[in-house]
Amino acid sequence: MKRKIDINTWVRKDHFNFFNTFEEPFFGVTVDVDCTATYQQAKTAGVSFFLLYLHKSLAAANQIENFSYRIIDGEVWQYKQVNAATTVNRPDGTFGFGYLDFLPDFGKFNKKAQEEIQKVKQSTGLIPSQAGDNVIHYSALPWLNFKSLSHARRFSIHDSCPKISFGQLREEAGRKIMTISIHVNHALVDGYHVSQYVAAYQDLLSQNTIENLQLI
Repeated sequence: MKRKIDINTWVRKDHFNFFNTFEEPFFGVTVDVDCTATYQQAKTAGVSFFLLYLHKSLAAANQIENFSYRIIDGEVWQYKQVNAATTVNRPDGTFGFGYLDFLPDFGKFNKKAQEEIQKVKQSTGLIPSQAGDNVIHYSALPWLNFKSLSHARRFSIHDSCPKISFGQLREEAGRKIMTISIHVNHALVDGYHVSQYVAAYQDLLSQNTIENLQLI
């Protein structure tokens, strides 16, 4: 479900019209988040750390209105919910794309996500997108403690989906720290909104009780 934004009365009218003319309207930031509580939560519950921090990332993104905007045929639309299009690594070193609907209850999300991941792992190729525009493009590089990141882009396609990448989990002073890269279309999202997302995500990552597996 989505609703059309009236650009003429939109508070971001000038920002949209300015950045929407750019050949490369995306900008990105790289920040560290503290995953200590979520890592402990995953180990205690016996669930995938990756799926738990991915779920919390989706929960945070769904709290930030600007992360739900998309540009479709030159018009701005707001989706009621955004989901995940994520890379899934295979044992042979390749990867495929998995598509995960956001479900507020982690237990239900985890079940569906495990099924999708197994399907991708048992397949070959990339698997063409079936998810539409209401997704965030996710990827994980658990082997690299990167400090910055860029994305392959096809400029003939007017892309407006946020892109979030997770880096290697590392220990610093007894804490579990992970770098994340966040790229967004500046016609829809500013640095202020990215900071709102990071704050919301860190708040969810800091929750570590089993009762909080249903996050929102």
